[in-house]
Amino acid sequence: MRYVKSNQEELSGREGREMGQKKSVLVMRDTGMNNNEILAEKLSTDWDVQILSVRDGPDFFNEMVKNMDAIVGGPIPNGVPKTTKLKLYQVPFTGYDWITPAELPIGATLCNTHEHETTIAEHLMAGMLEWQTGLMRDTHPVMQKYSFNGRDINKGPHHRELRGSTVGIIGYGHIGREIARRCKAFDMTVMAVSRTMRKEPELVDWYGTVGDLDALLKRSDFVINCAPGGEETRGMIDGRCFSIMKSDAIIANVGRGEVIDEKALYEALSSRRIRGGIIDVWYKYPGSKNPNPWPSKFPFHKLDNIIMSPHNSAWTQAMSHRRWDFVAANLDRLSKGLELKNFCFKGERVD
Repeated sequence: MRYVKSNQEELSGREGREMGQKKSVLVMRDTGMNNNEILAEKLSTDWDVQILSVRDGPDFFNEMVKNMDAIVGGPIPNGVPKTTKLKLYQVPFTGYDWITPAELPIGATLCNTHEHETTIAEHLMAGMLEWQTGLMRDTHPVMQKYSFNGRDINKGPHHRELRGSTVGIIGYGHIGREIARRCKAFDMTVMAVSRTMRKEPELVDWYGTVGDLDALLKRSDFVINCAPGGEETRGMIDGRCFSIMKSDAIIANVGRGEVIDEKALYEALSSRRIRGGIIDVWYKYPGSKNPNPWPSKFPFHKLDNIIMSPHNSAWTQAMSHRRWDFVAANLDRLSKGLELKNFCFKGERVD
């Protein structure tokens, strides 16, 4: 196995000699994943690993794709170039709502990658604990400034517990199950809804479908959205939903921003219709025209009852390595003719 960090000059001289001698994979430098170069170290089968970007030259990039057995990456600005050789489009993260079967060539399979559920669950638990204990928002600043603040230690200030609270999880997939697992360890009551029913009696105390969402909203102290975006879920949590939630409920979103109506969320928090929020996914993201926008047209950053994070709840070094382990394992499966994991769909485009 050999690793080549590619640029146009290096590849053009080798293309004729090496293509076809072993399987080739193109790793997009713009994947949003760190440590692209470690993929070659994790492969157990013989691959020619090429790392390049569309920005290296669209024409050259498109020409290289024609010779690839696999692509590892996210969206390609102008779509997947014409190719009859491609067998695997491996997305090194979870979301793939930017591509459809009609946009992927026949003969190619699209697979995605998880491995982020435990880190997101830990992020959520930290936020929930902070809302109950106020350790960094209240207790620590007061202690730093006023010491005991003239209080007897037996007289407070009092805070809340997670034990005995109810958490409602919307979207009971990989992330939802890991959140449930940790909530049960804190002696919380776990409710969950999803599109399809799964039996998880050791983790869930109450389980329903999306049609039972109101029951979950009315009973939950913490409402956590893990549902993906798309037509089916866009705006699913709206003003009416906030109106039936407990007045001291906390809303959290680690799924997709669009699942919670943007205006309804801001109004619920700014009017203190609910107690607060833990928001990791948003409505606006950095782009070439604006590399550092505020994450919403509403000033969430001015509210004092929200914990905000920049869509980074999953990102740890360990998670990054687990994802590359999975990507390498799927490439090895392709090389050995084994069944691929995390199958999403097969391409339908005729090139």
